[in-house]
Amino acid sequence: MIIRDCREYDAEKIRTIIREGLEELGVKPFGRTLVKPNLVAAGPLFPYAYTRPEFGEGVLQALRDVGGTSITELAAGERCGITVPTRVAMRESGWDTMLEKIDVKRYCFEEEQQVEIPINHEGRLRDYLFTPEPVARADFFVNCPKFKAHPWTTVTFSLKAYIGIQDDRHRLIDHDHKLNEKIADLQHIVQPQFIAIDAITAGEGRMLTPLPFPLGLIIMGNSQVAFDSVCCSIIGVDPMTVDHIRLASEHGFGSTDLAGIKVTGDVTLEEARKRADGFKVGLIRVEKYFEGTNITAYAGPPPDSEAGDYCWGGCPGAIEEAIEILRVFDKDTDRKMPRMHVVFGKYAGAIPAKPGEKVVFIGDCADWKGDLHGKLVKIENVYKDRSTLDPHTIKGEDIFAKLASAQGKMNKDVIRLEGCPVSVAEQVLALVNISDGVKNPYLDRENMVTFGRAYLGWKTRVALNRLQRKRYQQNGAYAHRGAAAPELGGSS
Repeated sequence: MIIRDCREYDAEKIRTIIREGLEELGVKPFGRTLVKPNLVAAGPLFPYAYTRPEFGEGVLQALRDVGGTSITELAAGERCGITVPTRVAMRESGWDTMLEKIDVKRYCFEEEQQVEIPINHEGRLRDYLFTPEPVARADFFVNCPKFKAHPWTTVTFSLKAYIGIQDDRHRLIDHDHKLNEKIADLQHIVQPQFIAIDAITAGEGRMLTPLPFPLGLIIMGNSQVAFDSVCCSIIGVDPMTVDHIRLASEHGFGSTDLAGIKVTGDVTLEEARKRADGFKVGLIRVEKYFEGTNITAYAGPPPDSEAGDYCWGGCPGAIEEAIEILRVFDKDTDRKMPRMHVVFGKYAGAIPAKPGEKVVFIGDCADWKGDLHGKLVKIENVYKDRSTLDPHTIKGEDIFAKLASAQGKMNKDVIRLEGCPVSVAEQVLALVNISDGVKNPYLDRENMVTFGRAYLGWKTRVALNRLQRKRYQQNGAYAHRGAAAPELGGSS
């Protein structure tokens, strides 16, 4: 592990630091070299959510410096979040302009052929996972996450960023109370030979709309578990309390024991800790999160057959991110939000909703029976065991379908939103439709042209992938890392 001082987004300075890090670690890029940044969301609403393009430029140029002619393809790829085309995040973040300037290929992972990767370790959620072809084919994989807090998993460093190596319909499977297990399983697809995290301006408190925290660091390494353990140590978190880090260590991907991790650089671990003093993580139960607002939240446990008393990886965390997006987009969000109640999981207590106050049951596992507005209400658990969900056939739902669906559900006093999970995008739209005029970020005029072009480009590429399917099948099964031939490309 290498910790270096860097307080500005100067691409040439970053290039020098990354080049020196590669040389110190003794790693040399070769073949198809793929860089994955964290571009979960970008643009004016999300200024601190993503790996900055200056950081990416420094990394990519340093890889060229060290790899030279050993690199046959240098590319950057990602799948952003909240049901937005990755083309939007690439453009709004400045990555498109940067990649064009330095002549590096771009991959939007939801537009690529999806490849089946078999896994066979003990305790896995599934026997196979899907990942985009550029990830399955990468000879040298580089992870460039953003140093951030997270409302589902405490932190998002290198391991958690792997959610972005799946398209929407695959990433949302098991994105529930088993999210940490899912993240650990994803590690079996590919391991990065090099990791460099953008910790120049870190993001605290949240994941999509974090608060800026001037950390002034670039951290590099070549073992994800060790890497995330050191990052946790910097902010005073025991890595063994972060389930996906603990599980990945148990799967054999590295040690969390700091005594066995060599840390070098021009910033000591103790100095890094001083810089991070006061950094806030995001693990807050939904009941606490909405205290003092017009929203009262109630959370029971996820399905009885599963362990745990709270769904840290699913719907409760999504509504926290959803309300923060709206607060950034519309400063009057809290004033415009009517008195309402939101319920998650198998909740057994009373819901003291007064006449006219909406009650929203969120998620397939919502389960409640009692009196509301003078009537007996019974909400039944419709959760489907994960063994019944087949990644080969499951279909994604794009944002236009979500817009139409949300508008048709919000005119009742008692509302049921089904899904596992009910995504951030769906909960944003639900809150907008319930509110008294909260602005809808998905219908913002300034964004619609960019969004529309990106959407059409995405769907056109997916259609072309479908036409290429027969050619892939005729070429036989893929051999790389045991991958099977790609399925129909892209998210539908």
